[in-house]
Amino acid sequence: MTNINDDNSSDSQQLGDNTLAIRAGVERSSFAEHSESIVTTSSYVFDNAASAAAHFGGEVDGLIYSRFTNPTVQAFERRLAALEKTESCIGTSSGMAAINMVLMGTMRQGENLIATRNMFGSTVNLFKNFLPRFGVNTKWANSFDADEWAALIDKDTRYLYLETPTNPLTEIADIRALAEVAHSAGVQLIVDNCFCTPALQKPAELGADIVIHSATKYLDGQGRCVGGAIAGSNELIKELTSYMRSAGPSMSPFNAWVFLKGLETLSLRMQQHSHNAQAVAQWLEQQTNVVRINYPGLESHPQHKLCKQQQRLPGGIISFEVKGGQAAAWKVIDATKLCSITGNLGDARTTITHPATTTHGRMSDEDRLAVGINENLIRLSVGLEDAVDIQADLARGLE
Repeated sequence: MTNINDDNSSDSQQLGDNTLAIRAGVERSSFAEHSESIVTTSSYVFDNAASAAAHFGGEVDGLIYSRFTNPTVQAFERRLAALEKTESCIGTSSGMAAINMVLMGTMRQGENLIATRNMFGSTVNLFKNFLPRFGVNTKWANSFDADEWAALIDKDTRYLYLETPTNPLTEIADIRALAEVAHSAGVQLIVDNCFCTPALQKPAELGADIVIHSATKYLDGQGRCVGGAIAGSNELIKELTSYMRSAGPSMSPFNAWVFLKGLETLSLRMQQHSHNAQAVAQWLEQQTNVVRINYPGLESHPQHKLCKQQQRLPGGIISFEVKGGQAAAWKVIDATKLCSITGNLGDARTTITHPATTTHGRMSDEDRLAVGINENLIRLSVGLEDAVDIQADLARGLE
């Protein structure tokens, strides 16, 4: 029987996403275990000195050291690559480590990237305050207008970088249009697919060259572990593996095993997250103390039509503004008894946070206001509880 873990096998290419999420990536050990095993070892034993030298020198493929070769981590990487429809993938210690590794592992002093200002606060902080120390600068686009991005590209531009949907305003970029802009100029497009996951959106099929994940979020799905991933070409992952070998932002085997288990239920969870979020968003539209709602599933969302074209479902993230500024936003958050007040998202449990003072708190007031992260904004990651219970919990503060 053809091994479905072989990227070139016809069987693997014909299997559906739900099957790949459960079956792809696993190579059983001599014990023939049914569930994936956790290989907790720091290193591997060789038959002799010559074999060790051949492995370390790259003459022979095989396991060398768990910083960059571990069977459990590799199983997760193969499975996520299969779902993202990319040639390969590499796991990292966190989502931010994945972003940092792509840029530090491939870019050179004097090169630049182009990004939208509306992104996760830690990503903005990395681009604005740390990359310039190494001679890598960021040009900021004020919107997702393809012409604006094209105008910003110069001879030193290496990447276009975007989140879609964005954190926390759920703005949606036309991946295909920006991929065409990038490729026509000889640069590559990086897409952070954290909010959608491959269950709802496949950036590589739309033209993206590199896909970034914070596995901490929906890939895990239960708020248990921190990790990240980069999916792309074999050539890219080979280059990043060399960087991983030297710099070491590695994913642990245990975390990789948790993420493998998370992928098995990813499609089902994303469907229910979207279903619940749609119900909560429509309910929020009826609340008199809510002045704005950002959710791609609503017809009022500026990119609602694009969402329907590009995503299978709108996802589980809502942000909304309430009357009364920060005090009113905090009142809504503090009044909840069911929702978890935390900066994490993508959990089976509904989470709620105030972006201006948590996830985007390190951004300057000027930068936050420029992209629309106001003091009265609340971000809601809608979980898997009954939607009516989430609504009742929010009603405590909104009333």
